[in-house]
Amino acid sequence: MFCVIKKSTIAKFLCIVLGLGLVFGIYFSNKALVSAKPSQTFCVVLDAGHGGIDGGSQGKVTGVFERDINLSISKKVESLLKTLNIEVVQTRTTEDGLYGAFASGFKMRDMKARKAIIEEANPDLVVSIHLNSFTSSTSKGAQVYYKPNSEISKELAEKMQNLFAKNLENSRTECFEGDFYILTCTKKPGILVECGFLSNPEEEQLLITDDYQQKVAYQIFCGIVSYFDLVDF
Repeated sequence: MFCVIKKSTIAKFLCIVLGLGLVFGIYFSNKALVSAKPSQTFCVVLDAGHGGIDGGSQGKVTGVFERDINLSISKKVESLLKTLNIEVVQTRTTEDGLYGAFASGFKMRDMKARKAIIEEANPDLVVSIHLNSFTSSTSKGAQVYYKPNSEISKELAEKMQNLFAKNLENSRTECFEGDFYILTCTKKPGILVECGFLSNPEEEQLLITDDYQQKVAYQIFCGIVSYFDLVDF
């Protein structure tokens, strides 16, 4: 026996299916947009430490300079932040320093130039990226420092240090207050990230690789977006 279905019934059924599909499509599309983009515009200043004649720390095995790895990691963090439409201002985008002609007092001129960039950008957050070094080759691990007398900076530093401890080799577990010019020269919240020790041969071998730099950059990115309450890690 065959069941005869009226054309009007089929038409109604198709309308219902198409309607539900449209509703769910709009819902999930909007939900994806909400989770992918911040509801307001944020600005972050990324400060790649050192530059030019000021190479910073130097690898004991490869001779690599801190300034170059700092810049590489900073650019990777920028790329990640821009996927969420977060505005990024870099204090430097090349291997050069910001001191102009090399002469006496170049370091302070460099730091004042970074301060001027921060003031012009008027960011929500300052993140300075560095590498560490110590007389003992056994010292290792990523370390986060926060702006003195700034609870909001301390909160971010603790969150980022926890991410490092969970996801990076040899990372330290505790962050500390850091009386660094790049943090104290502005009223904006800020942290300074020491991504590892170039004086440790094992960590140096990690830090020179693109994969590990990307891994570090991703943890910094996660800490920043968590700070802005975009995603909780």
